[in-house]
Amino acid sequence: MGGFFGAVSRRDVVLDVFFGVDYHSHLGTRNAGMTIWSRESGFQRQIHSISNSPFRTKFEKDLPDFSGTSGIGCISDAEPQPLLVRSHLGIYAISTVGIINNMDALLETYFSGRGNQFMAMSSGDINSTEFVAALINEKDSLVEGIRHAQDVIDGSMTILLLTSDGNIIAARDRLGRLPVHLGKDADGYCVSFESFAYHKLGYQNEYELGPREIVRITPDGYETLSPAGDRMKICAFLWTYYGYPNSNYEGVNVEVMRYRNGEIMARNEAAKGTMPEMDFVAGVPDSGLPHAIGYANQSHRPFARPFVKYTPTWPRSFMPANQSVRDQVAKMKQIPVPELIEGRKLLFVDDSIVRGTQLQGTVDFLYESGAAEVHMRSACPPIMYGCKYLNFSRSTSDMDLISRRIIQELEGDEGQEHLEEYADSSTQRGQCMLRAICEKLGFDSLGYQSLDGLLEAIGLDPEMICTYCWNGKE
Repeated sequence: MGGFFGAVSRRDVVLDVFFGVDYHSHLGTRNAGMTIWSRESGFQRQIHSISNSPFRTKFEKDLPDFSGTSGIGCISDAEPQPLLVRSHLGIYAISTVGIINNMDALLETYFSGRGNQFMAMSSGDINSTEFVAALINEKDSLVEGIRHAQDVIDGSMTILLLTSDGNIIAARDRLGRLPVHLGKDADGYCVSFESFAYHKLGYQNEYELGPREIVRITPDGYETLSPAGDRMKICAFLWTYYGYPNSNYEGVNVEVMRYRNGEIMARNEAAKGTMPEMDFVAGVPDSGLPHAIGYANQSHRPFARPFVKYTPTWPRSFMPANQSVRDQVAKMKQIPVPELIEGRKLLFVDDSIVRGTQLQGTVDFLYESGAAEVHMRSACPPIMYGCKYLNFSRSTSDMDLISRRIIQELEGDEGQEHLEEYADSSTQRGQCMLRAICEKLGFDSLGYQSLDGLLEAIGLDPEMICTYCWNGKE
């Protein structure tokens, strides 16, 4: 996916941007960049690959060369950015987070005008942020251009611009699938994906953009250039997995939601009589831990950590890109606590079950370490559709998802016509899928949080929340 941070101030903001971007490192692992602006030097920019080392170590050496009172930066799972663009709208830096599903169709229209071109990568693809800039430049103002780009893109696009007068223009995506927060301190303002990032830098909460809203941010304040839309579909996965524990989206804290989510799972299991006998409740480190704490508190079973992750040398869960090496790294991270595993009946809660490859290795590891039983619970419903709004998964096909693969094995193409039934554990098809996944991955039992339970845990109006990856509804 990706994250961003920017600041505009009456003082130098280089360190604010540096630390603010670094606090978004949990959102991406491929590329990162910073662009700083000063009245004396104009734009200063640096981009690095962060595939094999964290943001901080790559950009520390650049700090002495930066100076300025405004800047933006990003962590990205997409192409290198921020980019510097020169057009009839002036010179500006641009950073984006999102996905363009109709790129080929839009390119065909764009290339119908002679003289249009892009720098291509070796694959022939183009930088999607460069293309967003091209769409913006089709109009007579930056605001018109941003609205045009967001209207024609099938997918989602949040945009940050740093203009040649040192101000920032921030645009939340059309349906507000990702957050955009503004913070304020005595000298200026900042803009951020994660609110906790600016709290640590001394900024206080100021404003949260609505869906489709566009604002200009200066050292003296902010103004809405284009009003918020009426419809929101913020991504539920922010609370389930992506969001950092002390983050808040639309007023709902991530960690609190995860505790509540685990409590609701345990409450519903107890009501249905499906809760197994267990010695410990545990979370799959690290994002499954708070869901498991809630489950343990509600079920009155002791919480424990039967294994921990060793992260000093391999801190990044998504890397490296090669799947077999990723699986080996995941295995090397898992350090058992034998006294909490041998002969024990364990119930683990994970944030989600996507492909299932690493989870199968975890279960094998637990049995090899002497576990008597391993029960698994997912803190969200079965994922049935790859996200078409945010790049939250490396999966390129719905058949990469374990739920869809199992359905195909059970019923072939006919099963793909009954996804709603398979997602509901109270149906015969739902029970068949649970048993098949248990057999494939080696669980003694498996349970998923229901969609109603997940929405209850978030606590917002369900119409405001995107649940596409679970029910395919836009």
